Amino acid sequence: MPDADPLKGAGRPVPSLAAQVRTAVIWRSGSQVLTQIVSWCSTLIVIRLLAPEDYGLFAMAQVMLVLLSTMNGWGLASALIREPEVSEERLRQTLGMLILLNCGLALIQFLAAPLVALWFEQPQVTQLLRVQSLLYLAVPFCALPHAILSRKMDFRRPAQVRLAAALAGAGTALTGAFSGWGVWTLVVAPMAMFFTEAIGMTWAARAPVRPSFRFAGAGHIAGFGGVMTATQLFWFVQSQADVMIAGRVLDAHSLGVYTTGLFLAQLLAAKFVPPINEVAYAAYSRQQAVGPEPLLATIRLVMLVALPAYAGLAVVAPVLVPVLLGEKWLEIVPLLPILAAAMAMLTLQILFAPATNARGVPQVALRITMLGSVIMPLAFFTGSHFGVTGFAWGWVGGMAVLTAATIRLSGRLLGLRLGGLAHAIAPPLAAALAMAAGVALALRAMPPVLPLLSLAIAVPLGVALYLAALRLIAPERLTEALRFARSQSEGEPVPAE
Repeated sequence: MPDADPLKGAGRPVPSLAAQVRTAVIWRSGSQVLTQIVSWCSTLIVIRLLAPEDYGLFAMAQVMLVLLSTMNGWGLASALIREPEVSEERLRQTLGMLILLNCGLALIQFLAAPLVALWFEQPQVTQLLRVQSLLYLAVPFCALPHAILSRKMDFRRPAQVRLAAALAGAGTALTGAFSGWGVWTLVVAPMAMFFTEAIGMTWAARAPVRPSFRFAGAGHIAGFGGVMTATQLFWFVQSQADVMIAGRVLDAHSLGVYTTGLFLAQLLAAKFVPPINEVAYAAYSRQQAVGPEPLLATIRLVMLVALPAYAGLAVVAPVLVPVLLGEKWLEIVPLLPILAAAMAMLTLQILFAPATNARGVPQVALRITMLGSVIMPLAFFTGSHFGVTGFAWGWVGGMAVLTAATIRLSGRLLGLRLGGLAHAIAPPLAAALAMAAGVALALRAMPPVLPLLSLAIAVPLGVALYLAALRLIAPERLTEALRFARSQSEGEPVPAE
């Protein structure tokens, strides 16, 4: 009997899950690096050409966009990844749900834009939001193909599409910045990127383009997606409360400084960890149960890179900011060490949700984000009394409490012990702190030189010090990472068969 699932191949040898995971991680993470190189080259040029006020206005508009984007139905498509079988009709039903939902969100944003502008007392925000409402039309044709390809553990073709989309966005951003579009550069460039991705992903996945609006039998998908959407709603409150509060108490210039510093500090957590989580969720979903070992292996791999990156960011901030962003952004420098500490905790915290979601218990992640939607606004409100730096410290205090809660609630479900988690984190943390101390001493001992030269010395020195310290403290971690890269380890950083 032919396979009823159009997403499964027939007559072809199927690689082991471990091999699929390794290939997926390499394509998804490796392509993310290349995509971010393209994006960052254009971003750094654009930052130098635009004013902090432009980024402040854009951040105000982003609050509404991020809020409604939590309800764009991405969870509906993600529910398909866990399905044992998916028919062509089910795909068309999901597409229909996504189209209806996102058209409604576009209309809501268009109509509500003046209210957001009134809240921030910036009339231009109305026009920004109304143009950005077009972004929702691309979501169905990104989300559904992503689910189709994730079921196949195929991250090669999405990687190629995202690279093409990044090139389109970068080209548009540079055109706008050099043409004097101002804040509109930040609006139009993402639109070029998302619509390119929608077209490319639909073609790569051979996804249906004709929706079905008869939803009989699709209730369980809507239910799973609904829980994930609720989780995203609370995540919005947790992650955007700072801008909502700061937009009322800071001027556009100060808000632009804060959000650009946050963007720089969040680069790893926002751009490089989500691809790992995508692969992890798809791989976890292939197993009947997810225990602590696959999650701990993922934590070991991610924190091996994340902790030295954050420690390095904190210590080289005085020479990094003028080189990357220019002298007009020097106000960011004192924020980065504070935000780097918070982002290290955030990186750990967001690794838990794919494991609990794959266990079919998205309510755990929902409960955690509900806690976050209370903890983080309170932290930011407290910090708001101390200016821009207060918001940075709000991240530290809030994330410390939320990360502890996440470990307790998720760890209980997954059978995770604190000793095992500490053993996963302690070696790279100790090596990263030793590296940071060494680089700080080296920078202090240098005679006054150009920031670029100082940075060129500090970065390779930091890498060498970190690897040397890690080799002394826990050489098995380097061996594990090398074996994974060569597909020789018995325990992958996401579940093996």
